[in-house]
Amino acid sequence: MVAGDVVGARRESVALPLPVLLVVAGFAAAVVAQGGYYLPGRVMSGLLVGVAVVLARPRPNLVGALGGAFALWAAVRGLLEGDVLSALPAVAAAGVFVGAVLVAAQAGQEQRELLATVVVGVGALVAFTGWVAVVFRVPSWTTVAEGLLRAASTLTYPNAAAAVMAAAAVLSLVVRPTLLTVAMTFLLCTGIGATMSRAGWIALAAGLVVLCVFRGFKTTVAAAAPPLLGAAVAVAALLPTMRLADEPQRLVAVAGLVAGALVALGLRRLGRFVVPVAVLLAAGGAAAAVGFADRLSTRVSFSSPDRSQAAQAALELVVKSPVLGVGPGNGSFFFERGNEGTRVMRYVHNEYLQVLVELGAVGLLLALGVVAAVLIALWRGRGTPLWAGAVAAVVVVLVHSGFDFLWHLPVVLIVAGLCAGLGFPSTRDGEVEGTTA
Repeated sequence: MVAGDVVGARRESVALPLPVLLVVAGFAAAVVAQGGYYLPGRVMSGLLVGVAVVLARPRPNLVGALGGAFALWAAVRGLLEGDVLSALPAVAAAGVFVGAVLVAAQAGQEQRELLATVVVGVGALVAFTGWVAVVFRVPSWTTVAEGLLRAASTLTYPNAAAAVMAAAAVLSLVVRPTLLTVAMTFLLCTGIGATMSRAGWIALAAGLVVLCVFRGFKTTVAAAAPPLLGAAVAVAALLPTMRLADEPQRLVAVAGLVAGALVALGLRRLGRFVVPVAVLLAAGGAAAAVGFADRLSTRVSFSSPDRSQAAQAALELVVKSPVLGVGPGNGSFFFERGNEGTRVMRYVHNEYLQVLVELGAVGLLLALGVVAAVLIALWRGRGTPLWAGAVAAVVVVLVHSGFDFLWHLPVVLIVAGLCAGLGFPSTRDGEVEGTTA
């Protein structure tokens, strides 16, 4: 099998080991339970990943050591503030991420290929439910922001849903392009559009750049262009339904989804006509966006006054306690907003800054140490078929984390950990993956 091709003829006997299945179950539980943000979902996903780690008995490594050090520091800061329970979210976040990495890294190559397909499939389900929620205006699966109905799926937070879908989308591009996998990629790209998440688009673009660098520009464009153009058609047809003040155009949205799927699945079969058809589709999508520019103005601008002022308030807290931080859970940000008076935001929508505020420079250095250890291990695992997609998916989450509070949702951390583990050198006894050259 050529290194760039993934998921060749898979033997029917291939099955995921029990620990990996438990982590996948934790991922699914977090998807259903609002991303695992609230206590029941956090406990369920954390428990499943924890049991998986116990059963897998992974070897100690730098990622696990630094993740444990981060969790320990969060507990110490909570203890110093007189509320050790306030550190539990940070401890759980480190635990589910590191646990997912270590368990996935034990899987064999064929098992990794199957696991990648499972992650992509779950992400596609998230995308489809988000699209359904917008079209049929399901209140619990959508979020209204500035008059727009944004897909949130069962995660109930559009930006977190976009992060999960973007990570799964770039991973799907290294999976062998069957009709099913191309359809899932199309749904993922459509779902990202339905969330209207600016950070999701930026993170997806970053992941595509990584794929271009490590997998080749032509190969990446050939894999990404059909589903992206199909998604452009589907999202353009969804735009008339997204503004809450307008009547939903369900038939238009459904027709657009079907047409987009046909584009994604059939574009490669057009031969010499593929370029002009692609240009026409791109022009049509751009025209639709221009036509609805007045309704989408808040989503096509990089301006976000609330987040900018919250970031300024966060930096003021950093100045007061730069080394130790203000303590886990104590990062509330107050600022004035014109005639509306004082506003408060619980999250600064930048996880790196959030960690710096709450756990200080010590916590941020430990968090960045985990990131560095993951990237080093990924580099050592290069040469495996899934590697480029795994790196791209990790980059998606790292980039998106600079714009939203993603580390507070176990669903994002578990999918990031699974994707990272897919690109690690194998830690399975008697098996060596990748290259250390």
